[in-house]
Amino acid sequence: MAPAYLLSRHPTSWLPLVLFVVLTVGGGWAIGTLTGPDAWFTALRKPLFNPPNWLFGPVWTVLYVLIAIAGWRVWAISTGDGSNLLCLALWCLQLVFNFIWSPVFFVVHRIDLALAIIVVLLVAIIAFISAAWPRDRIAGLLFVPYALWVAFATALNAAFLSLNGSG
Repeated sequence: MAPAYLLSRHPTSWLPLVLFVVLTVGGGWAIGTLTGPDAWFTALRKPLFNPPNWLFGPVWTVLYVLIAIAGWRVWAISTGDGSNLLCLALWCLQLVFNFIWSPVFFVVHRIDLALAIIVVLLVAIIAFISAAWPRDRIAGLLFVPYALWVAFATALNAAFLSLNGSG
């Protein structure tokens, strides 16, 4: 469980949380806006379980807020005693893979490479949950919906590859 000081710090200590939210939600929004579905995607054969496009924005917004809070929590602990550096490294790693998936899929049109990236992303998410669990169970729990969504997205990516080839 996280130290009590995470919840009882001076209000100015909330600035790092705001920065984590801006980085995560803002980065995800920017990448989604710049690399969103285009005519190429519209022309792809879709699996039966493909959600409507309008669903992705709200789902990712909620997930990015949860990701940001988890990152802030492990950062706050890391700056306290340095024991959570693995969690922070895994948090950064998953964010990198998260942010590169969309350009690879939607801009480069490499469904096969996107599948490899999302598999690594899912492994990084699970590794984060495992590393965070004994140190800050809340941070680990905040990643569970993210892991479930990315597992679904991995299956979706695999289905796109199966139906359409590599890109």
